[in-house]
Amino acid sequence: MKELYPEIEPLESHILETNTDHTIYYEEVGNQAGIPIIFLHGGPGSGCNENHRRYFNPDKYQIILFDQRGCNRSKPNGYVEHSTTTDILDDIEEIRNQLNIDKWILFGGSWGATLALLYAETYPERVSGIILRGTFLARKCDFDWFAKSGVNKIFPDYWQEFISIFSDNEKNDLVQSLHNRVFSNQKETQLEAAKAWALWAGRIVTHSFTDEYVLDEEDMDKLINETRIEMHYAKNKYFIKENQILENISKIPDVPITIIHGRKDLTCLPESSWSVHNKLLNSKLVVVSDAGHLAGEPAMVNALVTATDHMAELVS
Repeated sequence: MKELYPEIEPLESHILETNTDHTIYYEEVGNQAGIPIIFLHGGPGSGCNENHRRYFNPDKYQIILFDQRGCNRSKPNGYVEHSTTTDILDDIEEIRNQLNIDKWILFGGSWGATLALLYAETYPERVSGIILRGTFLARKCDFDWFAKSGVNKIFPDYWQEFISIFSDNEKNDLVQSLHNRVFSNQKETQLEAAKAWALWAGRIVTHSFTDEYVLDEEDMDKLINETRIEMHYAKNKYFIKENQILENISKIPDVPITIIHGRKDLTCLPESSWSVHNKLLNSKLVVVSDAGHLAGEPAMVNALVTATDHMAELVS
């Protein structure tokens, strides 16, 4: 079993100024003369952390990580004005321009896989390889499975606890109701909604773990900001057309593509990765039998590090 590479500090960190109030944090790790690869984090709304640098051989890769608009070290936190999927794709492309990179490998999981596929369809000439994990296609059926009717049938007790904070009228459109609450003027209302959503999502994403999921309540402002961004994107259907990714998949270049999905993933169903794989004849699909959705699960770490090591051989 492969493990994460040792902890490593950035070579350089940068701030990307935009033509809006947003500033974007990004960093370079590893070998600046190595193979460029960009890490696209999930969410929307989360951000990168120190472990995300460790899926790549630092001797072989120039590793670029960035926090998407409003996330983590990008400012202002939780700010959703001028924050769309197209804006994020533009930020990715501007980072590539600033670093003077001709082509790079895209590495994205969950929402990061959404962005990787959209970027590859928009800028195919800039892509040298793709590694996806737990693909999220951002279709109505994908989000409805998680937040309307689907996985709630497997975890009815968790679901009941989640929806118990809402009135009967609010339950008719939970995304709109969550959006209204986390953007309300009352901090107590914001926090109640953010905690309920985070507990529901956390329980599902860690369902295969032995220990019961416990909500981290250390930074409640961060929790609210993350939920705001997530609901902003969900309410707006992720700012893409229904089934846009699969309809435009022929635009993705003929480059090495590895798609990895946990068999036990109940957050983003394996069917999504299967659909992408079937439309990309040059892709390789790896279904990890003893893994769920999270990149940090041991079997998933093994699959992802194996994939980046192999990709370095293919692209070098």
